[in-house]
Amino acid sequence: MGYTVLLSAPYMIPAFERLRPVFEAYDLEVIIPQVQERLEEADLLAYAGQFDAAICGDDRFTARVLEACAPRLKVISKWGTGVDSIDREAAARLGIQVRNTPNAFTEPVADSVLGYMLAFARGLPWLDADMKAGHWRKRPGYALNERTLGVIGVGNIGKAVLRRAKAFGMRLLGNDIRPIDPAFVAEVGVEMVPLEDLLAQADFISLNCDLNPTSYHLINARTLALVKPGAVLINTARGPIVEEPALIAALESGRLAGAALDVFEHEPLPAESPLRRMSQVLLAPHNANASPRAWERVHWNTLRNMLDGLGLPLEPLEAWQARLAAVEVAA
Repeated sequence: MGYTVLLSAPYMIPAFERLRPVFEAYDLEVIIPQVQERLEEADLLAYAGQFDAAICGDDRFTARVLEACAPRLKVISKWGTGVDSIDREAAARLGIQVRNTPNAFTEPVADSVLGYMLAFARGLPWLDADMKAGHWRKRPGYALNERTLGVIGVGNIGKAVLRRAKAFGMRLLGNDIRPIDPAFVAEVGVEMVPLEDLLAQADFISLNCDLNPTSYHLINARTLALVKPGAVLINTARGPIVEEPALIAALESGRLAGAALDVFEHEPLPAESPLRRMSQVLLAPHNANASPRAWERVHWNTLRNMLDGLGLPLEPLEAWQARLAAVEVAA
């Protein structure tokens, strides 16, 4: 008997027609709901009991959803790395596997962080806006080697950011709740410091930590009061790491000179958000992972995780992957 899969990962849905032969080879029925950014609890409850596996993005697999989907649901295969939207304790209790792709988007996200720092250091978006508005106006700028970078969360992405920043000659500060390999610390010359010291000294603060109970609203009114005046906050991790009203207040008061935000507490970012009207804020629609090569790798690994979780053989998947790759090379 074939299984049924709920496919709701927004980045994978556009690739479905190309990947359809894989699903057909395994006799998998596929349910593809309407998804903008993610499925909320109520959206998922509407499909409860109808699928054996899920390929999801940041869908809200709460305990209530998982209980409604059990015992039929066997595996949730997350497209990407972060699984903070899935209640893993409830999943474990119900025997539902949760799979993901570690280190999925390290390179493009790290590049995005450096891009934002260069944009603020050199003033490129604002120079461009002035010119297009008919102004010939000089703007002060600075070199990155004149500034200090603080990275909160020195995991795969944090390390990649620090390695890039080292090449620009920046002073490097790091903070993490876990010990960091001394070999890496020596390699890049990062100084691991308490959060309060990092906030007080860094000109750029890059958030690269996971979202978990220790990092939820880590950046709030109290911690923002500690930041070096004129600092810039960059968040390419998860929106709820930042308490958004406190961030807005810090930007309005000038405590923060600017922010670059790829993620938000509520996504899509509401049209009425004051962030949309702030010229000192650079915004993106949760897009720092953009990389065709990385996306393709995650497509196949997500399929692999889902099939393995259902106990299905992986040989047909490998054959289809090789066949499609050959067709694309020939084209």
